[in-house]
Amino acid sequence: MNNKSFKLGLFSLFLMLSFHNQAQEGMPKGWKVGSQAYTFRLFSLEETLEKLNSIGVKYVEMYPGQKISKSGNETTDFKSITADGKAKIKALLKKYDIEAVGYGVVNASDEDLHKLFDFAKELGIGILTSEAKPNQFDQIEKLCEEYQIKLALHNHPVPSYYWHPEVASRMLEGRSELMGVCADIGHWVRSGLNPVDCLKQLEGRVISLHIKDLNKFGVRDAHDLPWGTGTSNVAGVIHELHRQGFEGAFSAEYEHNWENNLPDVEESIAYFKRVAAQL
Repeated sequence: MNNKSFKLGLFSLFLMLSFHNQAQEGMPKGWKVGSQAYTFRLFSLEETLEKLNSIGVKYVEMYPGQKISKSGNETTDFKSITADGKAKIKALLKKYDIEAVGYGVVNASDEDLHKLFDFAKELGIGILTSEAKPNQFDQIEKLCEEYQIKLALHNHPVPSYYWHPEVASRMLEGRSELMGVCADIGHWVRSGLNPVDCLKQLEGRVISLHIKDLNKFGVRDAHDLPWGTGTSNVAGVIHELHRQGFEGAFSAEYEHNWENNLPDVEESIAYFKRVAAQL
């Protein structure tokens, strides 16, 4: 093969890879689709990142209490983590080319809120997912503005405090745009709520999402299925967020097949991309 043919071949390969990458992404502006590390709670953060990297996922939402490395006992708890632990997390994120977009679900005492925001800032985390107490909102709002870090209120199923979107909507009225919700659509389904209707009630306040597609509607012990095969109307959720002009993070939180759920996560994200590519 002569030099000209070789260069043409490389150029053609480059174009093919570029088109492939574009097709793989196929996301509206500002959408970051990744996974909640809790999906892999039986494993360390190191193993979680290794798994996500193997399927091309670039974003993770960490949670408090996960072991950081395969060996050793230090965890991701913001209150007890050492400087060495934070350095290990940074090194692992760099090694596996994954961005930590969020951290939670995490609650903190009034005395520990500064420590929580310091932790997030040092690791480059932009979203804190929480079920903070309403009497902490004034302090949290000031910290959000000071650190330019978002606080997203998470909903567990009924009877948890934020189970219904009307509660978060009311509590956030007049608050900073850096305060909003982490919409857990699976927990809405467990509570018998339509996720698309819930998102409409919270328009303008959705910061991030925990995506679950469940096998039953309105049943607390329902379990996860690959997205697009359950009762959560994931496609409808995607279309509604696109209509709202949403920009933010989606985390797969797959709480089933704990020992080997990576194939289900991969299938779910592939479904998400197929739907998003049609928007």
